[in-house]
Amino acid sequence: MEVFARVVELGGFSAAARALRMTPSAISKLVGRLETRLGARLVNRSTRKLQFTPEGRMFYDRSVRLLADMDEVERSVGEAKVPSGKIRVSVNVPVGRLLLLPIVPAFLEAYPKLSLEISLTDQVIDLLEQRTDVALRSGPLKSSQLVARKLGAARMMIVGSPGYFARYGVPKAPGDLAQHNRLGFSYARMSKGWPLNDDGVERTIPPSGNVQVSDGDALRTLAISGVGLVRLVSFMVRDDIAANRLVPVLEEFNPGDVDELHAVYLGQGGLLPIRIRVFLEFLAQRIKISDARPTRDA
Repeated sequence: MEVFARVVELGGFSAAARALRMTPSAISKLVGRLETRLGARLVNRSTRKLQFTPEGRMFYDRSVRLLADMDEVERSVGEAKVPSGKIRVSVNVPVGRLLLLPIVPAFLEAYPKLSLEISLTDQVIDLLEQRTDVALRSGPLKSSQLVARKLGAARMMIVGSPGYFARYGVPKAPGDLAQHNRLGFSYARMSKGWPLNDDGVERTIPPSGNVQVSDGDALRTLAISGVGLVRLVSFMVRDDIAANRLVPVLEEFNPGDVDELHAVYLGQGGLLPIRIRVFLEFLAQRIKISDARPTRDA
């Protein structure tokens, strides 16, 4: 179509060939194949000049409009290299509070034409059904059609408040946990208990306290209030440990298992809109999960 348009505009095969850096014979063959496909003669050829048929003129007029539209589409896509639009994000409450929300101001400053719609929920949603672009998920990932990008991992640890330990004592060995209120999650978890190394043998102790909740932040709040012991990812409680609101216990028996954090999304990297690509890159650069082993001991 573009070759034929240049033939019309420049008045001949030779001029079009020079402009397109092709040979006149190649131009002639392309136009011939176009005529065969359309089932209509576009050009009457003579030794001195070309005459364009009514069908050729009609095809040229419509081709010019289509080619102009294609140029506009390509130009628009090229201009879209400046990210703009809305990014819908789903994240659980602790990760959102501690890792995502603190970096939102810097992201919006770096990309002023982007906006974020953030849903804080501990429910695992269907990204396609909920029209969500990216979800931040911690813990093991189930097999799915989603693409996952690992953002980091942090150790799990058992913690309690100084007030709780003052009333009920400090567990010194895994067996002591039987005498303590072990708070847990109310939804099904991949891990069914608290793994601990006991004399070289790993044993799993299930949480069986008098409160179960669906949110890690709620467990943290209960632990600070002295309700019981909890096992949470280290980045959730590091500030509380530093401020002596929570104290880690049984660290010598901690097997060192980690909770991984992933950004999950639909589509492969090469096909992602630029707004999603820059968001994923920003997360990878800015989310830092410090996992130094705590020095405070109960």
